[in-house]
Amino acid sequence: MKINLSGHHVEVNDSIKEHIEEKFSKIASHFPTLIALDVIISKDHHQHQVELTTSYEGGRISASGSNEVMYPAIANAAKKLDAALKHRKGQLKANLHNKPDPTTPEIAYEKVQEMNLASE
Repeated sequence: MKINLSGHHVEVNDSIKEHIEEKFSKIASHFPTLIALDVIISKDHHQHQVELTTSYEGGRISASGSNEVMYPAIANAAKKLDAALKHRKGQLKANLHNKPDPTTPEIAYEKVQEMNLASE
């Protein structure tokens, strides 16, 4: 999986790159069809924000996390992205199964008609 990393008001150094690659290696192994992940790290008003976007099986998945410290913000966003990807994967698998159409059997209608429902 290719990780496109950019920073706004944050210097992206090698330790941040290594941390992000380590965090998202687990997600890449669970979802091998992921091709690219866009990571934007920004800092506004003493708050680090991490925005993640990717495309998975035809759907656009986004997640974001924030914290006063950068590394917990990355972990928070990674956790949300993992949950969103699992949800999308579940939706795709649910659509593969043929669900039976709920119908009332014709015989039930006939049985009701035969019953003597008049109160005496």
